[in-house]
Amino acid sequence: MRSLAAELGVSPMTPYRYFNDKDEILAAVRARAFARFADALEGAFDAPGAPTGRAGRVADAYVRFAFGEPASYRLMFDLTQPHEGQYPELVGASARARAMMTAYVRGLVDAGVLAGDPATIGHVFWAALHGAVVLELAGKLTAACDFDKIRHEIWRALLRGFAPTISDAPKRAEAVTV
Repeated sequence: MRSLAAELGVSPMTPYRYFNDKDEILAAVRARAFARFADALEGAFDAPGAPTGRAGRVADAYVRFAFGEPASYRLMFDLTQPHEGQYPELVGASARARAMMTAYVRGLVDAGVLAGDPATIGHVFWAALHGAVVLELAGKLTAACDFDKIRHEIWRALLRGFAPTISDAPKRAEAVTV
């Protein structure tokens, strides 16, 4: 909190004029980060185009945010917020972001590109992309197996794994490059 106050150019006690405690400050910072993240994902999702293009734009927006604001990304996903439900702004912003991280999958299922429960599939894609992002942010990926290569292979494998079969739908899965 002292570092935050110093960066803002205020005394260490100034934030406590506006917030009850450190948890409330962190909740406000996290809520704003989630809101910016949701804005980025919604902007990508709302652009016109085919479901496959939408999926790629949402994934690109996710990655741009994570790498463009790594401190915010870590605060959003690495921090356990005590009593998170007590902060309505945080709950709302987090729910918006979470909804957008999986919403594009409904279009892929409706178009016959994927088969299965869109919410579950969306969470699987999210978990895989998040894992790759965290590894990249931690410097754990190498030139031999860099982030872009990992990301491409994640999408390829998941698209193949969730592709409809003859019994799922009459439509054939189309290739998606993300």
